[in-house]
Amino acid sequence: MAGSWGCPHELNDICTKIDNLPCNPGMKGCVLAGRYVFASEDKNKRLREKQARKAADGNAPPETGSQR
Repeated sequence: MAGSWGCPHELNDICTKIDNLPCNPGMKGCVLAGRYVFASEDKNKRLREKQARKAADGNAPPETGSQR
C-alpha cells in the first residue's frame, strides 16, 4: 500500500477483488476506476469516457473558469 489511502481489496499488493492480480489502482474492475483522477493519464481513460458520455447526454456540469 502506498501513500495514505488503503483499498479494502488489496492484500500484500494483490487485488482480492480482481482474480488476485497485482494491485494496479484504476485498472478495469477496480473500485477506483472512473471515479478518481490519477497522475498517470493512461489510468484516466475510463474517467474521461464517463465524462464524455455525460457531456453527450447533456448531463455534464457547467465548466468553470473565465470565458471571453
